[in-house]
Amino acid sequence: MSEPLLSLDVVSKSFNGRQVLRRVSVRVRPGEVVSLLGPSGCGKSTLLRIVAGLERDYDGRALVKGEPVHVHSPHTGIVFQEPRLLPWLTVAQNVGFEEGGRGAGDPRTRALLEEVGLADCGDAWPKQLSGGMAQRVAIARGLFSQPELLLLDEPFSALDAFTRMRLQDLLLGVARRHRTALLMVTHDVDEALYLSDRVLVMGARPGTIREEVELPMPHPRDRADPALARRKARVLDALKDSLAGGARAA
Repeated sequence: MSEPLLSLDVVSKSFNGRQVLRRVSVRVRPGEVVSLLGPSGCGKSTLLRIVAGLERDYDGRALVKGEPVHVHSPHTGIVFQEPRLLPWLTVAQNVGFEEGGRGAGDPRTRALLEEVGLADCGDAWPKQLSGGMAQRVAIARGLFSQPELLLLDEPFSALDAFTRMRLQDLLLGVARRHRTALLMVTHDVDEALYLSDRVLVMGARPGTIREEVELPMPHPRDRADPALARRKARVLDALKDSLAGGARAA
């Protein structure tokens, strides 16, 4: 088994005196896809912020490739729930934003736009894009620095079901070609099962990992695969238990 790309150990994380995470350990191997599932308020997005270096006030440590995480790490990219494109920049400028004025003409920008199906949209403005197109730009921007780990915080939650399925397949294809590991927050059980090698089910008050479900089925997957249905039942049971535990704690 390869050494973990991400080693995350959060002993405790609190907001305003309230503990929101307790004894959370996450490992992600190179090229692996891991999803975080759980009720609202269990700390999923906080974990991503810790790995991205955006949240530093916690007890524990987060390492990517053996190095402490920090903002703008070359090893880590991030895609948010909203595309967060800068409206005064073109699509190509948004993708290559990290390189400043040179980014739009960078060969990586052109290659990534082609990979996400937007080769002819480099000169377009964000306001001219559909929601699905804007999120494809965000994925391309997240991969611009060629990170080994891409963090995704509910990247498809605002999209219709058909667009979501198309972008799930696009994300997997692009990540596989770039050999990029994915750590994704989602509330969609089917999405987690379809995309992931492992699903980590979290409970709240405080947030901790209640269950780990492995998904050894190869990609591409059949969404109607009975093996996925069996694991879905296990994930749903774990979510039910986590919600019941949260209710008791409340």
